[in-house]
Amino acid sequence: MKFPLGPRSLAARTAVVLLFGLALVQIAGLTIHALDRVDLQREAAQRDLGLRIAGIYRTVAMLPPPQREAAAQEASEPPGFVVSLGAAPLRDALPQMPLEERRMLRAAMGLGPSATGLPPRDFVWMGGRAARRLVVGLRLTDGAWLTVSAEIPPPRLWHSATFLTAFLLMSAAAGLLTLWAVRRLTAPVRTLAAAAEALGRDVNAPPLPETGPSEVVVAAQAFNTMAARIRKFVHDRTELLTAIGHDLRTPITRLKLRAEFVEDEEQRKKMLSDLADLEAMVAATLAFGRDATAAEQVVSLDLAELCRTVLDEAGDAKPDLVAKLRYLGPAHMTARVRSLALKRALTNLVGNAVAYGGGALVSLVPPKDGSLRLTIEDDGPGIPAGELERVFEPFYRVEASRNRETGGTGLGLPITRNILRAHGGDVVLANREGGGLRAVVSLPV
Repeated sequence: MKFPLGPRSLAARTAVVLLFGLALVQIAGLTIHALDRVDLQREAAQRDLGLRIAGIYRTVAMLPPPQREAAAQEASEPPGFVVSLGAAPLRDALPQMPLEERRMLRAAMGLGPSATGLPPRDFVWMGGRAARRLVVGLRLTDGAWLTVSAEIPPPRLWHSATFLTAFLLMSAAAGLLTLWAVRRLTAPVRTLAAAAEALGRDVNAPPLPETGPSEVVVAAQAFNTMAARIRKFVHDRTELLTAIGHDLRTPITRLKLRAEFVEDEEQRKKMLSDLADLEAMVAATLAFGRDATAAEQVVSLDLAELCRTVLDEAGDAKPDLVAKLRYLGPAHMTARVRSLALKRALTNLVGNAVAYGGGALVSLVPPKDGSLRLTIEDDGPGIPAGELERVFEPFYRVEASRNRETGGTGLGLPITRNILRAHGGDVVLANREGGGLRAVVSLPV
C-alpha cells in the first residue's frame, strides 16, 4: 500500500492502518447498535401506547355516559396526548397507518374481536412512524367514538446520557493500546536500523542482542553473522595489505641503495624519483585499504580549532599562500569525532584546494537538523561536471599524468570520503558559479 501524502515510517503507517480499521469497526458497531436501539424503542413505545389506549378505553367504556367526558379530559396528559369523545371518529389529515403497524398496535392494546366483540371496522387508524403522530378511533358500546391523538416521540440513539462518553473513552483507550503495540512491535526494526548504521561507522560495533520473538531472533542472528563475515573480510584484507606493504618496502629500500651507486646523475635522479613515487603509492594504498578509523576512539573536538590548525599547517608548507588561507565560522564548535582521522580528511581537502586553486576558504556552519556543514572553496579551474563523482574512485585522477607534483596518487579523495562516511557523514564536490571548486562536508552531531 502506498502513502503518497501519508506518514513515512513503518510504525506510523501501521498505526494509521490499524486505527483506520478500528474506526471503521467502531462506526459499524455503533451504527448497528443505534439501529437496533431505534427498533426496540419503537416497539416499546408502541406497546406502551397500546396499553395506555386500552386502559383509557376500558375506563371510559365502564363509566356512565355523563362521566365519560371528564374522564377523557383527565386522561389528556402529558402535552401532545389528547383524548376526546364524539359522535363520529376524528378524521385528521394523516395517512392511513400501514397494516403491519396496525396489527402490532392492536396486539399491544389487546383489543382483538374476542376481547371487545368489535369488528375491525369499529377502529380508525391514522398516522404512524413516518407522520410522527397517531390518531386512533374506537367506538364505544353506545355508538359514541373515543378518539386518542398522540405525538410519537422520536427514537433516542443512546439509551443513557453517558453512553456516548463511555464509547469515546473506550475508543480512545483502544487507540492508545494500538499505538503502544505498534511502537513495541516495530522497535526491533529501529534497533536493526541503528545497528546497521553503527556497523557502517564502525566495523567492530557490538552485535545485536538475540532476544525477543522468534522472527526478531532470526533477523538478529543473520545480521550478527553478516557483521562477523564483514569483520573477517576487513581483517583479512588488512593483514594482506600489511604483508604486501612490508614485502614491498624491503625491495624498494634495496633499489634506493643500489640507485645511489649509479654513476649517471640524471639517471640516478630519475630512478630515485620513480622509487619515491612507488613508495608513496604503496603508503597511500595501505592507508586506503587499512581500516585505520576503527581503532581510534571517538572524542569531543573543537572543529573550529581543527580547521584553523589545518590551515596553519598548510600555510607553513606554502608560506607564499598564507594570505589566501582563510577561515569563516564560529570561534568554537564541539563535536564527537575521531580527531586524527577527521584531521587527515580535512588536510586532504585543504591540500587539494591549495594545490589546484592556489588557496582555501574554510567555512563552518552551525548544526541544523542534526547535521553540521563544513565547506572548502578554492578559485581553481574546477572539475568537469561529469567527473565530480568519479574523482572519489580509487586511483582516478582528472589529470592524465601520474606525477606526484601535479596529480598525486588518486587516493586522497577516496580516503577522505571513507573517513567521513565512517563518521556517518559525507563529502560532495560542486563547481562554483564564479569559478573554482567547493567541497561540502556534512557531519552528524
